[in-house]
Amino acid sequence: MAWRNHSTITEFILIGLSDDPYIEALLFVFFLGIYLLTVMGNLMMLLVIRADSRLHTPMYFFLSNLSFLDLCFSSVTVPKLLKDLLSEKRTISVEGCLTQVFFVFITPGTEAFLLSVMAYDRYAAICHPLLYGQVMSPQFCVKLVLISWGLACLNAFVIVFLAINLDFCEAQTIHHYICELPSLFPLSCSDISISVDILICSILLHGLGTFLPIFFSYARIVSTILSISSTSGRSKTFSTCSSHLIAVTLFFGSGVIRYLMPTTDSSLVLLLSLQYSAVTPLLNPLIYSLKNKEVKAAVRRTLGKEIKQQKQRKGSTPGPLAPKCYLSLTATK
Repeated sequence: MAWRNHSTITEFILIGLSDDPYIEALLFVFFLGIYLLTVMGNLMMLLVIRADSRLHTPMYFFLSNLSFLDLCFSSVTVPKLLKDLLSEKRTISVEGCLTQVFFVFITPGTEAFLLSVMAYDRYAAICHPLLYGQVMSPQFCVKLVLISWGLACLNAFVIVFLAINLDFCEAQTIHHYICELPSLFPLSCSDISISVDILICSILLHGLGTFLPIFFSYARIVSTILSISSTSGRSKTFSTCSSHLIAVTLFFGSGVIRYLMPTTDSSLVLLLSLQYSAVTPLLNPLIYSLKNKEVKAAVRRTLGKEIKQQKQRKGSTPGPLAPKCYLSLTATK
């Protein structure tokens, strides 16, 4: 690896969230609960959207991809945090740190593009309803998702390249619970000014490139909603966008601020990182399931089908005495 050619460090030490064993135990239970709920919530969204044919639309195709990304993002960060909360030695190898840097960028990076795509989908549905089926064809939706992954992957490779070219001499303590590129800068004994500039430019381009389409899409959506004469019509139309708006606010409000603010050891950095890496993946399925009538109806239908199938299986299974009783009745007749 290129990193080993100019670095004597083979592993890093993660400070984590606390040094108090009692607080660590409470944090372990808390984040274990968050992680289990995140996995259950996002898997439920994936299964319900796949099982219910009424949700086989572009909007829910993108939502299923969002649930998959939230599941991946949470799995990149939270299991390592849980392991460190129970360990006295909180270390991570150079290779492991580099891998985590990559996935910490590619998963939220793809999610940022996907939120932008979902905003365009809402724009097409509300502003051009007659052409919606033609514009948002299945092939076009798949292309949008693949482009989102491709652009995020390209950006993640740029970030990893910056990390590889950092020199680490003696300092190996990361004041964080995961490996993020801004947290590695204070440990470097080389000139990081160019790397910092490239990181800021990358974040700005990525952030503006995904946020501006969302802004312009909702500007047109708001204009269209205001032109609707019926109050109930305006409320119903806006309700289809409210879940997405909340998801955008949660994601961009914490993620972009985290990477644009100066790298410090303050608790605010940890809180922002926890917000977009652990809390947001938990809240997204809750937001879309609680505020979306179609999703709630699909959950009820899916659960109803499953309960009905379980009852049919139990009813169709004969008891151990059923064959003898049947034979005796047949003989009597």
